[in-house]
Amino acid sequence: MSAIQETNLRPTGGTTASGDSPTTTERVVIASIGAIIAFLPLLIDNVLQSGLREAFGPDATGSGFYSRTFTVVVLLATAAVCGLGAKRTLDLLSSVRFGVSLLVLLAVACMVGMIVVQQNVDGFDKYFASLTPAQKFLYGKLGFFDIYHAWYFNALLLVLSLNIVLASIDRFPSAWTYVSRKKLDASAHWLRGQEQSATLGHQAESRDEVVGRVEAAFRSSRLKTRVTEKSGKVFVFGERAVWNRLGAYAVHVSLLTIFFGGFLTSMFTVGGQMPLEPGLTSNELTETVFDVDQLSRSVRQLPFTVECTDIEQKLIRKDGRITSDNTLDWLTRIKIKDPERGETEALVHLNSPFDYRGYRFFQASFVPNGKAREIRLRVTPEGGGQPQDLTITRGGAAVLPDGTRVEFKDFAANFKVGGGRQDESGEGEYNLPAATLAVTPPGARAVKAVAFTPEMAEQAPFARQPVAGHTWRLVDFEKAPQAHILAIQKDPGATVVYVGFTMLGLALMGVFFFSHDRVWALVEEKGEGRFEVVAGGNTNRNHLGFGDRFRKLVAAIGGEPVEVKKA
Repeated sequence: MSAIQETNLRPTGGTTASGDSPTTTERVVIASIGAIIAFLPLLIDNVLQSGLREAFGPDATGSGFYSRTFTVVVLLATAAVCGLGAKRTLDLLSSVRFGVSLLVLLAVACMVGMIVVQQNVDGFDKYFASLTPAQKFLYGKLGFFDIYHAWYFNALLLVLSLNIVLASIDRFPSAWTYVSRKKLDASAHWLRGQEQSATLGHQAESRDEVVGRVEAAFRSSRLKTRVTEKSGKVFVFGERAVWNRLGAYAVHVSLLTIFFGGFLTSMFTVGGQMPLEPGLTSNELTETVFDVDQLSRSVRQLPFTVECTDIEQKLIRKDGRITSDNTLDWLTRIKIKDPERGETEALVHLNSPFDYRGYRFFQASFVPNGKAREIRLRVTPEGGGQPQDLTITRGGAAVLPDGTRVEFKDFAANFKVGGGRQDESGEGEYNLPAATLAVTPPGARAVKAVAFTPEMAEQAPFARQPVAGHTWRLVDFEKAPQAHILAIQKDPGATVVYVGFTMLGLALMGVFFFSHDRVWALVEEKGEGRFEVVAGGNTNRNHLGFGDRFRKLVAAIGGEPVEVKKA
């Protein structure tokens, strides 16, 4: 091979397209492997079911994990591979067009997931009820209600990941050539054929002086420079950002990292909702489960218990209803009781989740039935005397100067006269607020008292009747919902996905904001102190910017321009 290479050596690498049809033997082998993969789950399932029946009786088995859909898909894929052959299948799987097609299908699936409300989203019950029976059946069969966990969505991710890996293997040798087998020399004819080239004349005492000028100009242009000599000719080669040739593979690794994180999320995420009222404790998560056209709830146990100590709703308009559009923030104060770590107190804001042992607590919704977080009572002795104001928090108590204990038991935003229970016809509205109290005089049993607003006491005689020697008026109260609903999720793939997106952002910046510039200069002696410098170069992107940099480089080399070419 000549010392002066006209082009880079670019190994083809990977598979090559073949027009030959697969042989009968090849088809038999492919069909056998496909059949084994398709029916192996059925065989394993039957063996496990039989063993369970023998060990625990006929009712011990469940539905198993065999899927007819899996078998049909594998058999269809096997038939396609038999028709194409192994080589053609590999060519297809490593094709960029095939990868773009998979991305389009994946985007369509994601659009369906955005249009159709998913079963783990708050408000899915109402959306599901609004659908027709035909829509429920069709969407359920197609997996639209949980599309990100559907088998075909995971299959698309799997095949796309395989496409990325095979395409990278197929094209990596060519890209690696720029790093491992640099083109250090070139003929004058080849240099003049580059997108940017120039021929300069120099007068100097020696060739080393001209080479020094060229080398200094290369270094001033931030090019990594190497000088070689072959057949009496001196070549100066300079490049920068050669790693940009491998930027696409950094993008591929980032995408695979994101897909892997998505797989971990899909397979191992534990999540659900937990309604919490002050004073109540729970360790159960409830999750909506969809089966064909029926909804049900599944329950998961947490390795710790959660006690709600307080809920608070910060309203925009204090006299308005308890609705999401009238809420600035809702706060839930909880106490986590963990057998391994003890007790941990936490506060969960609307946009400020709390993380504990890999679980993330965040606000999902609330039950808008009107309650009160705090009440202010005006208590007046029946026999006369100065009224006293008491402030009691939800579930709390206070003591009067005479020793009477007053406990805040319940609150009704729309008290139903006669039945004594709250009328929940107007959620979030406070039409007839009343506080239910437990009053315990010294040395006596507790009696029930209901404190109404002064306006109600003036209109209804029963509202101003004394109880336990006092009259009770509800002067003020802080509105609060009945319960907050926390969403609790343990997602092992979240961190992996975040790392993948960070890597993807950095990789894309490296790919699009930098370019691999290569410049060569051939220095030849023409006699009588005259030298000719032929310079040429190319880049893999941002050709306009490279043209400006090349012209500055030529100006830095100096000399008399003989020929200048612009791309």
